[in-house]
Amino acid sequence: MQKILLVLVTLIFVVACKESNPKERLLVDSSGIVNEVSVVLDNESWKGRIGEAIRDVLAAPVYGLPQDEPLFTINQIPSNVFSGFITKNRTILKIEPGKDSDTQFLNNVYAQPQRVIVVRGKTQDAIIDQIQEHGDRIVESFKKMEIYEKQRLIKKSLYNTAFLKEKIGVDINFPTAYRVAKDEDHFFWIRKDVNTGTLNLMIYELPYNRIIRNDNMINQIVAIRDSVGKAYIEGPTEGTYMITEYAYTPFQTETILDDTPALETKGMWEVKKAFMAGPYINYAIEDKRNNRWVVVEGFAYAPSVEKRDYMFELEAIIKSIKIN
Repeated sequence: MQKILLVLVTLIFVVACKESNPKERLLVDSSGIVNEVSVVLDNESWKGRIGEAIRDVLAAPVYGLPQDEPLFTINQIPSNVFSGFITKNRTILKIEPGKDSDTQFLNNVYAQPQRVIVVRGKTQDAIIDQIQEHGDRIVESFKKMEIYEKQRLIKKSLYNTAFLKEKIGVDINFPTAYRVAKDEDHFFWIRKDVNTGTLNLMIYELPYNRIIRNDNMINQIVAIRDSVGKAYIEGPTEGTYMITEYAYTPFQTETILDDTPALETKGMWEVKKAFMAGPYINYAIEDKRNNRWVVVEGFAYAPSVEKRDYMFELEAIIKSIKIN
């Protein structure tokens, strides 16, 4: 009987090994700072036209910030030293000259999770053409990976958001470093202190007829956030409150959150009659199932420091939303 059991266990082990992917089992965890991309390219090309084309894509300024900050921080690595622990970086753009033109989007090549994008071309012009043609997809691919990583880090210490599920049927992941500053009339203001200010989230719902899909949607969103700011986001002194900064033209696009259409608006806010301002990112989610719009906004107040990573954290939190 023992021999039969031993044979069966051995067979199960052999079958399991054949069905699994050895490469996946051997991959180590990826590493790297959030929003930092490793670019594998020789020094001469990095200083020349190819490097310039890469910087135009990966280091383009983030829209909606008060000063220019790059989409990604770039860490250039010469091809001849790209080995060992360096290959474990989470996001890698690898340039391979002297080959037929091609751009490949690969996952988990040297570690996991990992996004490796390989750009090939026989000449400088061919490589630059590939970078420019696939630039938007390259940025989006790396950004999705970094959002995933930021959300993974946030999940290590989650705030209990049962109150949001109970009151407005919304679930969202934010860390315990945040606190609920206001909870009234189905409006929620959630804050986190940072070195020079605060990071803020607003969550509330609107009747479905409050936003009408037309050419004037961006003005509708601005008017709504101004009324909400006046009602709920008070400034440092009596009679002051948050409004939209009209000198900075907001940017709006359509996207998908939790498999649901949403309007994304980026711009600048300020406090009426006070010297306070900063960037915001606003999502109005079209929740037709519940005949409403769910609005989630992140805004930062952090004077005299860079704000890209602060706003990225707020965006990662917002994109974890689940509408029940």
